[in-house]
Amino acid sequence: MNKINILAVMFSMLAVAGCAGCNDKDENESVSENGPSGVSFNITISPENPTAKFEGDTISITVDSDSDWSVSSKSDFCTLSKKGGIKGTSDFKATLTKNTSAEKRTAVLNFVSGGSLKEYFITQDYDQKSFESDDITAPEGYKLVWHDEFDEESLSSDWTYEVQNSGWVNNELQNYRKGEIDGKKTVETQNGILNINCFKGSDGKVYSGRIKAKESTGWQYGYIEARIKLPKGKGTWPAFWMMPCNVDWVNEGWPKCGEIDIMEEVGANPNYVSSSLHAEGHVHTLGNQVTHEMLCNGAEDDFHVYTIEWTKEKIVTYVDGKLQLSYSSDGTVKNYPYDKPFYIILNLAWGGDWGGYRGIDEKALPTTMQVDYVRVFQKK
Repeated sequence: MNKINILAVMFSMLAVAGCAGCNDKDENESVSENGPSGVSFNITISPENPTAKFEGDTISITVDSDSDWSVSSKSDFCTLSKKGGIKGTSDFKATLTKNTSAEKRTAVLNFVSGGSLKEYFITQDYDQKSFESDDITAPEGYKLVWHDEFDEESLSSDWTYEVQNSGWVNNELQNYRKGEIDGKKTVETQNGILNINCFKGSDGKVYSGRIKAKESTGWQYGYIEARIKLPKGKGTWPAFWMMPCNVDWVNEGWPKCGEIDIMEEVGANPNYVSSSLHAEGHVHTLGNQVTHEMLCNGAEDDFHVYTIEWTKEKIVTYVDGKLQLSYSSDGTVKNYPYDKPFYIILNLAWGGDWGGYRGIDEKALPTTMQVDYVRVFQKK
């Protein structure tokens, strides 16, 4: 036989041996939902397939198991009162935050014992009436998928706070904080309005707020708008803008990752609002930033609507329905990295490279950026 035939026979013998081995089964081996575990894991979880209320709910869960077990939540909107239990019957609670999205969502719990895994699901309703409100009219071809009218006493769990010291970016002077300083809140809701407050503390430092909506998931494309009253004072730098979710800062970084500024204004140039886009191919540090500024009479005296219509092909921004900026994709990531989920940011900076380019006037403090609502629509 030549070498090729000898090898063929050897591989054939090995294949037969392997198949024979496949038929040998340990009578004591148990199989979990995810395959062999070597450990028996019989568990009963009740209630089966529970449904939670949209406004936030706590579900009482009973576990009956023949082994010690642990449980974890795979959903950041669901927290658990305990991390596991011992053999027998025990109880714990799963608490879900308010669902502010336009669809039901599912919390996934993982039960583990001896290498076996069992998944458990809690379905949470959404506020259907809120998304069918006659007061909110969707643009043609779009539907409302998320919004915050700031009618609650505090921000929902969809928002997270930035906490950073002065000088963190752009040589800005404010310290971003969550909560109270000297009895004053950096961010608060009152009478259906979100207030982002900028003020000087008793320690001489300036404090303000910066909050982010749906930071981990964001939205990819949509018609997004906010109704805002801008603060007064030389040194203020309010903004309504977006950044991409889950940026790889080491390999991607800024401005390669992209940045969308729907609305910015500096108090040194009152009532002139701008929209800007930042990318590897166009950024202010290269002198080729995509930007446009326009006068919005009374921007610091009353509320105005700032909007972006963002698609795979184009970004267009508006002020009270009037065209501000229009930019079309050329199909390259270098010039259009705006093809992935971005999250919303609202903040009020003080001073810095742009906010303080004509100096600051500390007599303007305290001052406040007010937001009536933020709404996200996506195509039907």
